[in-house]
Amino acid sequence: MDRVIEARGLTKTYKMGEIEVHALRGVSFEIERGEVLSIMGPSGSGKSTMMNTLGCLDRPTSGEYILDGESVAEMTDDQLASVRNRKVGFVFQSFNLLSRLTALGNVELPLRYAGIAEGRREKARAALEAVGLQDRMTHRPYELSGGQQQRVAVARALVNNPAIIMADEPTGNLDSKVGREIMNLLLNLNKELGTTLIIVTHDPNIAAQTQRVIRLRDGELDPENNETIVRKK
Repeated sequence: MDRVIEARGLTKTYKMGEIEVHALRGVSFEIERGEVLSIMGPSGSGKSTMMNTLGCLDRPTSGEYILDGESVAEMTDDQLASVRNRKVGFVFQSFNLLSRLTALGNVELPLRYAGIAEGRREKARAALEAVGLQDRMTHRPYELSGGQQQRVAVARALVNNPAIIMADEPTGNLDSKVGREIMNLLLNLNKELGTTLIIVTHDPNIAAQTQRVIRLRDGELDPENNETIVRKK
């Protein structure tokens, strides 16, 4: 099996004065390359902490995390930032586009951060074409609909050819019709490009479209669901 993620005994403890908050409590699982997976759980279950850990936005307090063959749990901040930029594409509920930049400029950002100059504009154009926005490249976010802004965000996530895409409630700010379009876009890109897709969601309709569901409760894999729910796709 070609595993893109291996998590072994991940813990995350936050200190708030004299109080310790155990956000993750020894979580272990693996994700295969090209898999479509959702992470679910009630508020306070640890799913946001899990997303931050898997996306290299934060590191675990203890445990081992291997992303695309690299052990990242004990990396420095600079090393973690480098891995994040090379290996992870993010799609957020609020789009997180820079208003002063065009769609093309927003998609170029990960390449700029990676220090890539040669072919940068062409790669950004190709990513926007892949999400059906070839006629909106020079538009700024305020000139785009919510669905179009999220497509720009998806193109930005794809442009570096990352090992995984982390999508945090990607349809949360969209109406149901546009939300379905964005979800279909993500699933089609997964099929075409083989990029591993991890969706953090509270929506069971979104989770039902993924191949596997990891449910968290109180920082642990939910024992009532036998760690994961697996479905054929």
